[in-house]
Amino acid sequence: MAQPRRAIFSVRNIAVVAALLLVSSSLLTAMTMQKAYAHFDHFSHYNNRGDSVGNYYAYEALDPEYARPNEPTALMFSVQDNDGHDTYNIITMVEVYSAATGERLKAFPWTKQDKGDFQLFYNFPDVGNYQIVLSVATGTGPVNLNGVDPPRVTLVGTTGCNCDRAVFNASVSNSFGTIWNTAMAAAVIGPLVIFGSVLGVVQMGRRKRGVVGERFEVIKWIIMLLAIAGGMVHLAVFAEHASLRIEYSIFLITAGIMQIRYGISYTLLTLKSSNASFKDPIYARSYYKKTVGLNLFGLLGTAVLIGLYIYAVTFPPPLSPNNRPEDVDVAGIMAKSTEVALVFGIVYLMRAEKKRLNERISQTPDEAGRGEVSDLR
Repeated sequence: MAQPRRAIFSVRNIAVVAALLLVSSSLLTAMTMQKAYAHFDHFSHYNNRGDSVGNYYAYEALDPEYARPNEPTALMFSVQDNDGHDTYNIITMVEVYSAATGERLKAFPWTKQDKGDFQLFYNFPDVGNYQIVLSVATGTGPVNLNGVDPPRVTLVGTTGCNCDRAVFNASVSNSFGTIWNTAMAAAVIGPLVIFGSVLGVVQMGRRKRGVVGERFEVIKWIIMLLAIAGGMVHLAVFAEHASLRIEYSIFLITAGIMQIRYGISYTLLTLKSSNASFKDPIYARSYYKKTVGLNLFGLLGTAVLIGLYIYAVTFPPPLSPNNRPEDVDVAGIMAKSTEVALVFGIVYLMRAEKKRLNERISQTPDEAGRGEVSDLR
């Protein structure tokens, strides 16, 4: 008598993979742990940098990060000590220079900052490159509080100033933000279009062969696309959380990989099976057990992600450096909307797979009985 095929996509195998990813994430965290993190709302892909300023470490970023000329732009700074602790009552001066001419375009006077996290506002006049100079008083001598120092030929030079300096580069353009956002959208949508097209071709081939259950198969493909889409969104946004905590990015990468694995695994399992095989009740039971394992994994994992998101936008998430809830953004809404739809889709799949198993067994009662005896043995 034929024996059930080994459950390649079993719960045990999925659990092993999840454990390996967890261990790898922990090791990666230990190897890449930084002591200092910028206290920005999100990690900027563009116009951001970190650099030493004497006894401090300073991060700089623009908001919006893809700055346009003559557009109000926030020059954001996060100055911390070298152990990543907040700094207080530091005295700073900020200057903006044209990279093309070396001319100083703007100088913000020496100011006592209550906290090292502060921002200033400036309108860059033209498309091009700029240099932002942050000066931090050393405390070893007086500075001209509420005044500005003369423009400097050597931007990092400290002659005649009791201070340390860091220089940050910034680029201003009219179209780079649009190009970047379009490229990121294509990186997410492109694989989904390719995957969906392949599934469409497969479905057309199954229809030509007269395979039954067409409506169920189409819905299944849609649900698999939802799972993969949610994973792609997580992979697209993971870098934005790196400046808050590197653990956040590792978690998003792991979540994205597992969502994509769920979608692809279920797809491969479906494509591997054939309608003729389901006439064997032993095979039908084996296939159903695999789908139960996969669907429980997808359902519980998705529910956890939704719950964590609701918690993170309501309360400060664990390890948060700024002790406040996460902002609600477009990417988060897209990911969670997809995951809510995915939860309902997985529940539908589980009910549909169970119904199909019962129908197959009821169509072959004798074989089903023999299969049950075999299972008992």
